Amino acid sequence: MAVSSKHVPAPDLAFVRRALISVSDKSGLVEFAGALARAGVQIVSTGGTARALGEAGLDVTDVSQVTGFPEIMDGRVKTLHPAVHGGLLAIRDDKEHAAAMAEHGIEPIDLVVVNLYPFETVIAGNAGWDDGVENIDIGGPAMIRAAAKNHAYVAVATDPEDYPEILAAMAEHDGALPLALRKQLAARAYGRTAAYDSAIAGWFNKELEIASPRHASFAGRLASELRYGENPHQSAALYLTGDKRPGVSTATQLQGKQLSYNNINDTDAAFELVSEFNPADCAAVAIIKHANPCGVACADNLVEAWKLALACDPVSAFGGIVALNRELDAATAQEISALFTEVIIAPSASAEAAEIIAAKKNLRLLVTGALADPASPGIAAKTVAGGLLVQSRDNGLVDNMELKVVTKRAPSEGELKDLKFAFRVAKHVKSNAIVYVRDGATVGVGAGQMSRVDSARIAARKAEDAAKAADMPEPATRGSVVASDAFFPFADGLLSAVEAGATAVIQPGGSVRDEDVIKAADEAGIAMVFTGMRHFRH
Repeated sequence: MAVSSKHVPAPDLAFVRRALISVSDKSGLVEFAGALARAGVQIVSTGGTARALGEAGLDVTDVSQVTGFPEIMDGRVKTLHPAVHGGLLAIRDDKEHAAAMAEHGIEPIDLVVVNLYPFETVIAGNAGWDDGVENIDIGGPAMIRAAAKNHAYVAVATDPEDYPEILAAMAEHDGALPLALRKQLAARAYGRTAAYDSAIAGWFNKELEIASPRHASFAGRLASELRYGENPHQSAALYLTGDKRPGVSTATQLQGKQLSYNNINDTDAAFELVSEFNPADCAAVAIIKHANPCGVACADNLVEAWKLALACDPVSAFGGIVALNRELDAATAQEISALFTEVIIAPSASAEAAEIIAAKKNLRLLVTGALADPASPGIAAKTVAGGLLVQSRDNGLVDNMELKVVTKRAPSEGELKDLKFAFRVAKHVKSNAIVYVRDGATVGVGAGQMSRVDSARIAARKAEDAAKAADMPEPATRGSVVASDAFFPFADGLLSAVEAGATAVIQPGGSVRDEDVIKAADEAGIAMVFTGMRHFRH
């Protein structure tokens, strides 16, 4: 049952005469509290915050003096008291509320400054169960929510970033804060407590291995407002969830203009793909356009890998995203910078390479510090009308699959190596996906088609175009292998690959017409391997 409002109008200006400050993050604390004190604000505080302010020479009233009750249970109980919450929740212009305050000796609190126990930081460090639980703040969220609810009279600050805005407004309004700002602070406060509770619930679900909780929430902190979304008429922003997975969101941008929405999306796709390749095994380069790879290659060094990846589809590579699995070196930087490129992302970059890239002022260079672990668990989510679709991250690895040879001819050692390479790439290509590979490099990629046959033909045609542009006698699909992200429903898709020159195929299998497809492969004299796992990517 809803609680009816008393319809007491909120004052435009609310004076700050008494503030309760209790913070874990003490950034800017002494300066802010000092400014409040100089403005005549009485400061009430707790525990470590009170000690820090007292050591700085500020006059502080301990919260136990307000409640008449000491902090107990290792500080778990200190602010959960009517003297605190009555001072926060009272409607000052309501006669009944005012009378209750007077009867019980409750003084109003005009400003609450609280940032919460560092739960997100603690669990990011792989804390144990007891440490995680102990860092769940109770009193802090209660005070924040109370102050935010009563924003008609009370202001709330949940982040050191709020401090300058509050002090500037108080200076402008002779110690008062306007209603518009109090509302904005309240909105931020509820966003903060929602994100905090979301992190806690997510941690419980992860620790207890609850895949589909009854209620799910996802939260993040604003990293940057973007100029626009996928298109100029759409607004957009990047939020950080606190996940430390190496990638575009956690990378350091060394140079270049702000990343766009599409840049971020494509760079994420590029780095996730290149992270499939262990740098100890080979130097890998992935070139991405519109979230699809237009060239991927492995070689002894990045320069050679870049040339092989670029050769797959040099037309589409123009204006693309480049991801590397090793440190960007000067020679590779020189090669890449010769082509118009939007973003380069790598685990690191040498000083010489960074200097070369700096000559292209709009080219963004990002370093991540490490590769993403393709086998690690995680979640992926997308919006649908009225809901969210949530699933576990596709962390299937071809090296962990039980490959089954289903044709009379088994693949050669070289073919098997390329087949695994092709299936790694197909995992990152929009369905329906067809990937041709030869000698550790893609030579044709067909993506996002309604028909698998069309994907196979488009990939083969791109190889033909690349061969003509390079003045090659025949397309590189001759003697290649081919990967399909899902089974061939009919033999026609496989026959298109055979026509393009493929000698071996890797696919999940599982079609009701598998026998027809296997028979067609045997008749063509090619080898075929089933993985038992598909990699749809929509």
